[in-house]
Amino acid sequence: MRNLTVAHSPDSDDAFMFWALATGRVDTEGITYVHELSDIESLNRRALAGELDITAVSFHAYAYLADRYLLLPHGASFGDGYGPVVVSPRASPVSREQLEGETVAIPGELTTAALALRLWLPGVKTAVVPFDRIGEEVARGNFPAGVLIHEGQLTYEDEGFHLVADLGKWWKSEEGIPLPLGGNVVRRDLGPDTIARISRALRSSINLGLENRREALLHAGQYSRGLDPDKTDRFVGMYVNGWTQDYGPEGRRAVKRLLDRAAEAGLIPRAVTVEFASE
Repeated sequence: MRNLTVAHSPDSDDAFMFWALATGRVDTEGITYVHELSDIESLNRRALAGELDITAVSFHAYAYLADRYLLLPHGASFGDGYGPVVVSPRASPVSREQLEGETVAIPGELTTAALALRLWLPGVKTAVVPFDRIGEEVARGNFPAGVLIHEGQLTYEDEGFHLVADLGKWWKSEEGIPLPLGGNVVRRDLGPDTIARISRALRSSINLGLENRREALLHAGQYSRGLDPDKTDRFVGMYVNGWTQDYGPEGRRAVKRLLDRAAEAGLIPRAVTVEFASE
């Protein structure tokens, strides 16, 4: 029996994805998984240190992790015409042009939301704020705008914010492909046999969640931070779907294009070879 750490963010989409694994419904082929939940930027940083066996990471962070981790061929979140949103207070809305030279709140330096913001508005100044406090800080006037991820993408209007830009929509208009936000990675040094067993277990967990949607949604609702059941269902559907089951050629191309464009813009140190586990 081998114990491995599997980490993901405490959000309804990730909880849905890992429901079957967390509740013992998956054949783990002799592996015991120890689940850890933390915000995505913390997971990015811990992966940089090589602390986690299997973890969700931002694709932006993957640019710095590719030498140590492989992407699993499933478990990704894509924004297909939607994604992180740049918002300002409805009472004092701003435009893209007005944000030139201003400081925008972001949920972490290594998040894909931060990368997409910089591609959308080159040279923008940023300040890191915990993802669940960005709306509050923007509403208080501490920043003219902020980038909301997770459930904030569905609740910003109800909370009194003006939409400056939907970065997923912008990206699709630019590139014609979905915006890759985050994926699951596995340490290369675990070896091909163990990686294959991990991959099969996580793929099964995703598929079982989609096949048992109502039960998986009940579990995911514990992590929805106040979303009602209908919005939780909608949010999960945005980020756990066919793209999650398998990237496919277009999904893999989208990841490469995002990182190529980041390298071209000087936002990551170098071009990245995107490598996937074979299972």
